[in-house]
Amino acid sequence: MLMALGILHLAVTPFISQLIADNVTEAVAVRLTPPMLLNHVAVGILLLPLGFMTFYAAPSAVAGEKWAVIITRVLAVTIAALPVVLFMLMGTRYFGAIPFIVATAIVCIAALALLAAAFGPKNPPAA
Repeated sequence: MLMALGILHLAVTPFISQLIADNVTEAVAVRLTPPMLLNHVAVGILLLPLGFMTFYAAPSAVAGEKWAVIITRVLAVTIAALPVVLFMLMGTRYFGAIPFIVATAIVCIAALALLAAAFGPKNPPAA
């Protein structure tokens, strides 16, 4: 799911320039577009290895290997914090955009699944 979210992030990146251009003056768009594009690309790219690392560590975490349990728990808590922080910072005003709703749903589902897997009864605390 995290890798899918990274792909979604990268897929909608080309639309950021147009979104900005349609909603601000040209002078503001010239200043605002590059950092927004950089942010969108960076997040999209960083979600790909985050998803891969979660996928890679999961079988070892299930087997009880300490390194993998720690990795999966850190990733689970980090991903679970993301929708909470986004909502606190951004509120509900962005929920009119379908890609934002889809991305938020993916993050929430991934967070719940990761928390259940990382802290569930089949994965005892790492010693």
